Amino acid sequence: MGESILTASQAYIPLEAYILVSLIMFFAGVYGFLVRRSVLLMLISVELMLNAADLNFAAINRYLYPEHSEGFFFALFTIAIAACETAVAIAIFINAYRNLQSVKVNSISTLKE
Repeated sequence: MGESILTASQAYIPLEAYILVSLIMFFAGVYGFLVRRSVLLMLISVELMLNAADLNFAAINRYLYPEHSEGFFFALFTIAIAACETAVAIAIFINAYRNLQSVKVNSISTLKE
């Protein structure tokens, strides 16, 4: 009667699996951001959270609208923004390291004084 619009790769991996992986990635990023004291490791944790959001964009778009690509464009836009944010943040970290010889959160807070 009705044909399934799912491709072979979608038929084997349910949407819940993508959401679960994304959830684990996101909370690993939140945990890393709250626990770490190195600014560089905090930046990596933020990137992990952004990648979890990208995974959600792509997976939900593929399952809700398999013929459209809006979710993938949102994911590409987010990746581009994250790359720019990372480049600026690393430049700030290099400058802070030159002045303070450390990139720990506690030492960077002394720049306010």
